[in-house]
Amino acid sequence: MKKIKFANKEVVPSKVVCIGRNYVEHIKELGNEIPENMVVFNKPNSAITNKLEYFSEDTRFEGEICFLIESGEIKGVGFGLDLTKANIQNKMKEKGLPWERAKGFNNSGVLSDFIPYTQKCEKLSMELYQNDTLVQIANYDLMIYKPADIVDEIKSFMELEDGDIIMSGTPKGVGNYSKGDKFIGRVFEDQDLLVEVKWEAV
Repeated sequence: MKKIKFANKEVVPSKVVCIGRNYVEHIKELGNEIPENMVVFNKPNSAITNKLEYFSEDTRFEGEICFLIESGEIKGVGFGLDLTKANIQNKMKEKGLPWERAKGFNNSGVLSDFIPYTQKCEKLSMELYQNDTLVQIANYDLMIYKPADIVDEIKSFMELEDGDIIMSGTPKGVGNYSKGDKFIGRVFEDQDLLVEVKWEAV
């Protein structure tokens, strides 16, 4: 089973629960409709990695604030890339089929280490740089569904086990990447840097 680091210990998430279409400008950039209900999908444990792999020309990066769950509550925060095979996802959406082939493939959930975090999340923000260019930025206020609402919605139909990860959605600015591209992801509380992670696509 794949592991992540949380507060300098290894944790085994049973799954990564992802929230789709949680930022209005991202919905617009992909030409999607604003959903009536929260869009929720899972990545399996086999998707988890701390390395960024290059897959194909149509594979898209999506930077996200991520949360670690213990005792059914948010207990940690980190940064992640939700990798998406865009062409496959578009075909699945056209046919009304599930997204696992586009979202749940091996090593598609690229995660930083996590740090303890038990605040109310209102002051959180994120930045993602690709080759030293700022490509994504977001904060709590821009989220359609706030972290507490996300946790409650997931728990209404699915158990969140200790160590599970929530990827809270991506803002506008998603794009493709190439081998050798360098990324820096950051999570802030106000102006304080909580998490910084660096990846180079291999």
